[in-house]
Amino acid sequence: MHVLVVHNRYSSAQPSGENRVVDEEVGLLRAAGHRVELFERRSDDIAGRSLLGKVAVPLLVPWNPGVRTELAARLRADRPDVVHVHNVFPLLSPAVLAACADAGVPVVATLHNYTQVCPPGTLHRDGRPCSECVGTRTSLPAVRHGCYRDSRLATVPLAVGQSVNRRRWWSGVDRFLCISAAQRDVLVRSGMPAERLVVKHNFVPDPGIRRTGGGEHLLFLGRLAEPKGVRLLMAAWDGLAAEGGVGVPLVVAGAGPLEPEVTAWAAGRDDVRYAGLYDPEECRKAVARAVAVVAPSLAKETFGLVVAEAMAAGVPAVAAGHGGFVELVEDGVTGLLHRPGEAGSLADGLRRITADPVRNREMGLAARSRYERGFGPAVGLARLEEEYRSVIAGRSGGGVVPPPSGETTGSPRVRPRERDGGSR
Repeated sequence: MHVLVVHNRYSSAQPSGENRVVDEEVGLLRAAGHRVELFERRSDDIAGRSLLGKVAVPLLVPWNPGVRTELAARLRADRPDVVHVHNVFPLLSPAVLAACADAGVPVVATLHNYTQVCPPGTLHRDGRPCSECVGTRTSLPAVRHGCYRDSRLATVPLAVGQSVNRRRWWSGVDRFLCISAAQRDVLVRSGMPAERLVVKHNFVPDPGIRRTGGGEHLLFLGRLAEPKGVRLLMAAWDGLAAEGGVGVPLVVAGAGPLEPEVTAWAAGRDDVRYAGLYDPEECRKAVARAVAVVAPSLAKETFGLVVAEAMAAGVPAVAAGHGGFVELVEDGVTGLLHRPGEAGSLADGLRRITADPVRNREMGLAARSRYERGFGPAVGLARLEEEYRSVIAGRSGGGVVPPPSGETTGSPRVRPRERDGGSR
């Protein structure tokens, strides 16, 4: 198939799981023989704009007419079979959907977060879950609270774009790919067209390295921000330390707004090490040496790449029991789930995951097996091809396009409630 991938790349100053997912899917499709091209914008380019150009960026968030013209011309010239849209903020805008409609090309869109129903895309505000904008026609609550970057002014373009482009999104996309059933449930309740929302979990490449022993540390790997549960983890760890600890240190790796706070907290301690920002190879090695990966997010994660990466390395996780984590972690089998937002419950999970090495190894093996069944590259490729063929066939008026000779598409295409869905 000929696929055009549309994506606004996030800033390179902060590692982006979404950028990684896009790059890995493109590589996977190309390796399978598909022709994949890119239509991109880069947030890094904003810094090089003139002052007037920078001032104009918020005006382009709801609608970028230049992008519509450019993409429509590209589509008419290249005629891809399908367009796969990822992120359009801030430089592409939903104008990409109008360009696809102009050219009559079917569209698949991966929803990496909750931006369809929440301007910042997190369903989280002031340290707690928030759903004030879910199911509403406008996003005035988000503006009132200044949900994006703690700024009402910065939130306005997102809120306006969400309101004026709602119908365009819902009518201009042939298939929405949700990355967890938990995410799909929220979007269906918000009023999005359920018949166009399917679940396609992210896949994770095999890291090529697995845990061989019992592990030597607990690992938090992610953005150092309040929604990720960083302060919750520090509180839980301090409680454990007061009781004598759990016998292994905690390694915190990442960057973000809480970095000064984490650095100060870890300074001078033997039971905590702040490692800064790891490169991809360092991440793989750190995961493979972990007793468990810790994912205490306060926000309802749409998926949880770090947990899937741990599973690929045969490492269990201690994760918050909400959002996409409940589809990755089967409590007591592939890891442990703690009550979201409760330091005591998190501390209990960390205590239990380190107390029984034999059981920990069993969980790690079960996690690896779960990864192979549900989150490996072969599964990810089959699901992508399945959805592409379906929307292409839908536009042509035929049935599902059969795979090329000798190729299979994996499991039958079923609705999320009928699928395995992980632990539930």
